Amino acid sequence: MSRASDRRLPTYGAIDFGASSGRVLAGRFDGERLTLSETARFANRPVDLPDGRHWDLLHLFGRALDGLARAGTLAGVGVDTWAVDYGLLDGAGRLLGLPFHYRDQRTAGMVERSFARVGREAQYAISGIQTLPINTVFQLEAERGSVAFEHASRLAMIPDLLAHWLGGELVNEATNASSTGLLDARSGRWSRTLLEGLELPERLFGPVVEPGTTIGRLRPALGLGDGAVHAVGSHDTASAFVAAPVADEHAAILSSGTWSLLGVELDAPVLSDAARDANLTNERGVEGTIRLLRNVMGLWLEQELGRAWGLSAPEIQALAETAEPGVPLIDPDDPSFLAPDGDLPERIAAACRRGGQAPPVGRAELARSVYVSLALRYRWVLGELEAATGREIRTVHVVGGGVRNELLCRLTAELTGRTVLAGPVEATATGNVLVQLRAAGELSSAAELRALARASAAPVVHEPGRDRAAADDLYGRFLRITGSVDPTVPSTTTTRPSRHEDPR
Repeated sequence: MSRASDRRLPTYGAIDFGASSGRVLAGRFDGERLTLSETARFANRPVDLPDGRHWDLLHLFGRALDGLARAGTLAGVGVDTWAVDYGLLDGAGRLLGLPFHYRDQRTAGMVERSFARVGREAQYAISGIQTLPINTVFQLEAERGSVAFEHASRLAMIPDLLAHWLGGELVNEATNASSTGLLDARSGRWSRTLLEGLELPERLFGPVVEPGTTIGRLRPALGLGDGAVHAVGSHDTASAFVAAPVADEHAAILSSGTWSLLGVELDAPVLSDAARDANLTNERGVEGTIRLLRNVMGLWLEQELGRAWGLSAPEIQALAETAEPGVPLIDPDDPSFLAPDGDLPERIAAACRRGGQAPPVGRAELARSVYVSLALRYRWVLGELEAATGREIRTVHVVGGGVRNELLCRLTAELTGRTVLAGPVEATATGNVLVQLRAAGELSSAAELRALARASAAPVVHEPGRDRAAADDLYGRFLRITGSVDPTVPSTTTTRPSRHEDPR
């Protein structure tokens, strides 16, 4: 298809904000494949104010509008971002202060305070959401007594707020709402039991809408035309899962970016004691699915190494390629790694010493320790997912920015013993546009949506390594060092360690 004819196709703008960068992409569907073109990319840097760490949301919104303006005439727009963070609005719809950043330290001690109101088991039995200190439910516990909380009329998750500013109705889109820990995992609606038990005012929580719902038109004052505003899979992981070119139920999806979110798509939530103890989370997906997954610290570790050393991600990966395989191992989910602005190399060294290991020697060994440890944590999560669902997982689809980390993709195949299919890179924006196509009637079913995802992707294949014994030995060492229980080996004597303090 020529470029001229391509411009005549309807254009769908995807606003796609991750925890470290923002993007705007223009998507077009020619009847066979979806193509994306980038119109803006920019850093997403938090701001530290006297009362804590916040998102610079007004700056991000302005940059997004610039990107949409470069995309041309828009048939529709959708917004996806990270989860758990929110804005509070007054009765006139005005934002009551910049939204807090999930890494702000105000949530210290809030998990325990929340569980004193409604216990962990009871919360999980309703919401099915993993216990992590940055969850919305715990942020709201920290919010009590603030002027914003006392005067707020509505709560809007970050993408809901941005979509509202574009011209959409103020709603709570289901995939992001589910990350709050306040949605009923079975019904997909706000849990009155949790709201009453946690003493949260019902007025804050608006109508929940599913991905693929048209919620308004672009505001004329924006100068972007009158295209539709669509609710998409507004939790970026939900959009990324849609874009994975999955062929059957034996596949897991790893959305790899600042966070690694590894899981499977199901028709119903898994709310068992085993799923709760493994800290698996049941988040709502597109087309009524449930994403049973677990959060792993992800490439935040690589980003923090880069900040400490003044190196780019490709430079860190090249260093790691030069290291010998027998590196020290760490638990990527060690709570000490969550806090921003610390000396991550020293924190990793300290974690090694606490575990009875010599710290990594040099940058190359330290970088490889991070990547090997991430791959081994992925193996553990895959085992937990198989145990919880009864499914055999044979392939892992890696989507998102982590696709560019060829070393980590290769290590994931070698150490998990599964085939890894890496791609697409811009999975979140791809999923965003796919759901817009569904909302616009250009796709008529979930099957067509998934088929287009497969037709539009060309993943790189990484096969498992042949030396399974060496991989198994390394995994055994990882389990001992981290205190993790192998989910594939039944045990009546080992108590699973609590991981409720893991970061998201």
